[in-house]
Amino acid sequence: MARTHEFRFSGNADFDFEIRTTIGQAFSGAADIGEVLAAVEGVGEKDHDGWFRAWLGLGDRIAAQADASATAGHAVSAASAYLRAASYYATALNAVASLPTEDELLPTFRKHRAAWDRWVDLVDHDIARVEIPYDDTTMPGYLFRAPGAAGESRPLLVVANGSDGALTSLWSSAVSGALRRGYHALVFDGPGQQSMLFERNVPFRPDWEAVLTPVLDFVRAQDGVDADRVALYGISQAGYWVPRALAFEHRFAAAIADPGVVDVSTSWTEHLPANMRTLLDEGQDEKFDRDMQLGMKFSHELASTWTFRARPYGTTGYAETMRAVLQYNVAEVAARITTPLLITDPEHEQFWPGQSEQLAALTPDVSTLVRFTEAEGADFHVQPLARALTEQRMFDWLDDRLGR
Repeated sequence: MARTHEFRFSGNADFDFEIRTTIGQAFSGAADIGEVLAAVEGVGEKDHDGWFRAWLGLGDRIAAQADASATAGHAVSAASAYLRAASYYATALNAVASLPTEDELLPTFRKHRAAWDRWVDLVDHDIARVEIPYDDTTMPGYLFRAPGAAGESRPLLVVANGSDGALTSLWSSAVSGALRRGYHALVFDGPGQQSMLFERNVPFRPDWEAVLTPVLDFVRAQDGVDADRVALYGISQAGYWVPRALAFEHRFAAAIADPGVVDVSTSWTEHLPANMRTLLDEGQDEKFDRDMQLGMKFSHELASTWTFRARPYGTTGYAETMRAVLQYNVAEVAARITTPLLITDPEHEQFWPGQSEQLAALTPDVSTLVRFTEAEGADFHVQPLARALTEQRMFDWLDDRLGR
């Protein structure tokens, strides 16, 4: 049998990872493996437009099925299809990064969110749309209440997204498992994420305690929430958001970083030639920007990807962006964390290799490092094909920490 790190769904590593991520959501109902593999079959590893069109077309087809079921009064079938359509639109949204322009960005995002909202309206769960006070505005979110919890206080799991994830991925990575175990759950768009970025142009910020403290204040005030048992989960780049916030906000009962991220910038700087890093280190920003601009002229794909990845940081110049990203480092404050912290550590982590171990070493008194291996089919960033295993391990740990 082929080992997971040798088998590829696509010769393009990014395409392969997106396929794994999407079909990994099948166990929670957010994908159907056959329709995914059929949709991407034959897409060449350099055909970025074809890749986008495959996912957009799949989302459109499944959304049309959902509409037909809804019109005919088949609410369960419609809800299932809307959730899958939202997932496929989310993958199409990521594919915009390699297109020549961002013209498809907002239309695709709005299709994704419309399908998600139709699922929210039809699915047999207690879900409320909420607005979380933040600075002089609010952050949009969705509050899920555990089945059968009327009149009873339950623990709640705050679910924090990464850099470019969609709400459908949060349903699969944590929310569905939380509800089955009797937890309430909250998902939201924070600064630089989804609607906050695309529709309000609110960028990332490195000090995520300024985000998660008002989120915590909000959920602790909700009826039926056990204020002493609010936990926190962060996926992908939220493996930085979570420990950063915990260094300053100590009221969470327990937290999970999936995986641990100490220094966000390494996923950027490791791709820089040594001479470019020297220019940055020496403060020669004009030369850095000039050379980067020249290099981008030779690769439209690289230029598009840079624009897509840089956009959430609210910067313009290349050096300015790199200096902004360099601020996202938790090394100097991690020792302040007092909250019990579970850190996932997948084999073959491709974005922040070794950083889960680094975070555990910085927080030895409070952290538990859990390894995920190739032999379990659980390797690669956020264990895309082992989300059921991930769910089991993190909720068993969380139940123990919360005395459940």
